Amino acid sequence: MDDAMVESFLEDGFVKIEGAFPPRVAEDCARLLWKETGYDPEDPASWKAPVVWVAGMAQGPFAAAVNSPVLHEAFDVLVGEGRWQPRYSLGSFPLRFPHEEEPDDAGWHIEGSYLPEGAAHWHTNLRSRERALLMLFLFSEVTEADAPTRIRVGSHLDVPPVLEPYGEAGASFLELGPKVAAASADRPLAHATGHPGDVYLCHPFLVHAAQPHHGTHPRFMAQPPLYLDAPLELDRTDGNYSAVEFAIRRGLSETADPRAPEGARGTARPATTDPQSKLSPPANA
Repeated sequence: MDDAMVESFLEDGFVKIEGAFPPRVAEDCARLLWKETGYDPEDPASWKAPVVWVAGMAQGPFAAAVNSPVLHEAFDVLVGEGRWQPRYSLGSFPLRFPHEEEPDDAGWHIEGSYLPEGAAHWHTNLRSRERALLMLFLFSEVTEADAPTRIRVGSHLDVPPVLEPYGEAGASFLELGPKVAAASADRPLAHATGHPGDVYLCHPFLVHAAQPHHGTHPRFMAQPPLYLDAPLELDRTDGNYSAVEFAIRRGLSETADPRAPEGARGTARPATTDPQSKLSPPANA
């Protein structure tokens, strides 16, 4: 992680870490995921559903993928040292297969991060209770033909004003979905494409969506959260904001300084960079 990557995260709402974990680890993870599906990798006729959801996987390759040194460094830079919880498993795998059937999960949304007592759906609030980041782990080659996650670039800045009226209680992702979709409608589009071993680290308020898969190769990806070890603080007396916190503050104020404050990456102020210099350029909308 360097200052340009932090600035990209602040402006775009995500960074792509290429080769965040070794391809051989991605291959081992994919092999284990194929077993969970019950499908035959060599027989497309066995791919019966457009999406197969796999829950938590704690085998060694998954622990290795999320605990690479480069990812730990990135977590420290974006969330803050000592402010995130280590993971030893990965969960929430939406495995997408080429299919004529249109799945019903392709709406624009932000992820829920906590489930209030008695609630039926996951909620989100302005301080992103419990969630530090949304992470996209690629375990297969993902091109624009392989149903990559769609991302509205910079949409994380549109979401804080939507969440602010709900206060600490927050609201469900179902209630917030249409509102964040409308608030971010004019944002440019990017696709989460890449190679096995690539990881996208996304602000928890990044507006994103799935899409139907009409290509030929299954897309294997995980979208786990990075959990917070300490709640986000949006009014720190010492000004030692993490990049995630500063982006929320920036979204609440149109007059915010476009540069991160001292301490946004723990040790130094990110440099202002050429906005055209991006790690993952937006695709055509």
